[in-house]
Amino acid sequence: MNTDRRRINAPSGGTSAPIFARTVKEAGYLQSLRPTRTRSPNEPRKIFLQTAIIPSASGSAYLEIPSTLPSPPSKTLIAPTSSLKITASIQGPKPLPRSAPFSPSLLLTTTVKFAPFASRTRRGYIRDSVERDLGVHLETALRGVIIGERWPKSGVEVIVTVLEGDEDAWWGDGCITVASAAIADAGIDCVDMVSGGVAAIVRNPSVKSRESVDALVTVLDPCPAEHQHIVAACAVGYLAERDEITEIWMKGDVGASPDALIEGARHAAVGSLTVLKEVLLEAVKGKIRGQVSQEEEKIAQQDIEMTG
Repeated sequence: MNTDRRRINAPSGGTSAPIFARTVKEAGYLQSLRPTRTRSPNEPRKIFLQTAIIPSASGSAYLEIPSTLPSPPSKTLIAPTSSLKITASIQGPKPLPRSAPFSPSLLLTTTVKFAPFASRTRRGYIRDSVERDLGVHLETALRGVIIGERWPKSGVEVIVTVLEGDEDAWWGDGCITVASAAIADAGIDCVDMVSGGVAAIVRNPSVKSRESVDALVTVLDPCPAEHQHIVAACAVGYLAERDEITEIWMKGDVGASPDALIEGARHAAVGSLTVLKEVLLEAVKGKIRGQVSQEEEKIAQQDIEMTG
């Protein structure tokens, strides 16, 4: 037995390299494992949203888009459907350091970071170009919403963490929606609630001719695992009450007329706004009920002390 504690002992038993039961031999095998979209082109996925999940933050929210299809019985490395899990926390508003220059409005700082286990390809701890690009888009989408003149010489930081997300997916709409819920939970005054939406132009696999009119289809809330060819995608930050778009960015070949793609992303944002309003309304009702119960407990305690 080796008594040297500075040396790591080898395992007692032997090890063998993993052996895969099946290799890809025939063409189209991986494509046969890909799930198909069962939703209509105008039907988005269901969203789970919850606020006040981080007690130490001024405001926080959690967004999850669960898988729409059950896991396949066979074991494969291909994900059954795209699953998105994002958290957002708000730090502030808080006074700026004395060394900072005077600012008549609120300074907004946004940070988007992927967890190392967010995708099948492990990410590094240093922010890459995708994370920095998403942070810039998120800051632009939120800057036109917050009423910054009410917090001079102050700053607020929005931290968004992607806990799970497939490769080549559009996380921008989820980041905007969860950040908007966290800002509302923090009690920061805004002109309206901003919500994110995404639409994509995908190639219809049932149409063989690419020059056909039905070869390209516009779908709302695309799932990357369900589509083999995503021609273009568009994500927007939308204010429904003011009918304004605070941020828009596209990717791919949108063609000569991108209006239909932008309109689809706007419709998807309206669907996210419906969930956002219901969640925030339930959160406000819960806070009011908590305050009322605390007041009733104080009154009951005072009555007990007076009778005692």
